Amino acid sequence: MKPLKIGVVGIGHLGNYHLQKYAMIDECVMAGVSDLLEDRVKKAAELYHCEGFIDYRHLIGKVDAVSIATPTVTHHSIARDFLAAGVDVLLEKPMTLTLEEADDLLALAAEGERILQIGLIERFNPAVMALQEVMGRPVFIEAHRLHPFYGRGTDVDVILDLMIHDLDLILACVESPLKAIDAVGVSVLSDKVDIANVRLSFESGCVANITASRVTGKKMQKIRFFGIEGYHSVDYAGRELVSLKKETNDGGETLIGSRDVEVGSHDPLEEEIRHFVRSVISRTPPRVSGTEGRKVLDLALRVAETIDRERKAAGLP
Repeated sequence: MKPLKIGVVGIGHLGNYHLQKYAMIDECVMAGVSDLLEDRVKKAAELYHCEGFIDYRHLIGKVDAVSIATPTVTHHSIARDFLAAGVDVLLEKPMTLTLEEADDLLALAAEGERILQIGLIERFNPAVMALQEVMGRPVFIEAHRLHPFYGRGTDVDVILDLMIHDLDLILACVESPLKAIDAVGVSVLSDKVDIANVRLSFESGCVANITASRVTGKKMQKIRFFGIEGYHSVDYAGRELVSLKKETNDGGETLIGSRDVEVGSHDPLEEEIRHFVRSVISRTPPRVSGTEGRKVLDLALRVAETIDRERKAAGLP
């Protein structure tokens, strides 16, 4: 089999990591890179022995598959050009800025039978993958995703920047229609919401409380699931899972004991990219498809709209 010819568009912080991971995969050969900054293009092209372009459209005809790690506002137009040209796409989150743009990409991918995978990396976190093996029916979920202010990613609000990872996992674990959204948020260092708290109520009775911040002194990335059968806690950054379950001792007492769960040690981004490559080669749907990306985008936008409505009602800017 001929190696897949890979391109990466957007070779900033995240795009460089994509390049590193593709370089580790035997089935791939780096065909080209693209970025608006000429020095980035030159450096990456020399390092990965490939062609480099300022205009990403010059990659069309040279690549079989492409990673897109550019600002969100460009996702739709860039992904659309590649899908229309018959190129499979790994598109970083959030999928697009609007549902209309997402629907356009979904239709184009379906029409051309192209692979469209969305870069929701926590789905490939070894702790999250282990969680899926033991997850029961959650009744209450609590998530905290707190980061210092980095500057990058502020082209969108904290919901689309950070919280979207937790919203995605919650939707994957709670198989029930959403009943209500309560949310508050404020801008601190950017002109968009930098801190947000959201309460989601589902028809099953499950309630999820999610906090996201990109102006916090220390980093925290944790999510906890409480259910009738037990408790599960995921430390995303540490790639650790603590799972507790109900047990009955010899005396008939009900106790809480730890559950042994095997957690892998793989790198989430490498696993995500390897999964994309496997999907392209085998022509099988990816774990985080465009449909999944659209689903969580819909929820994230509804959360943002709720916050905007509450801010206006309170007279906040």
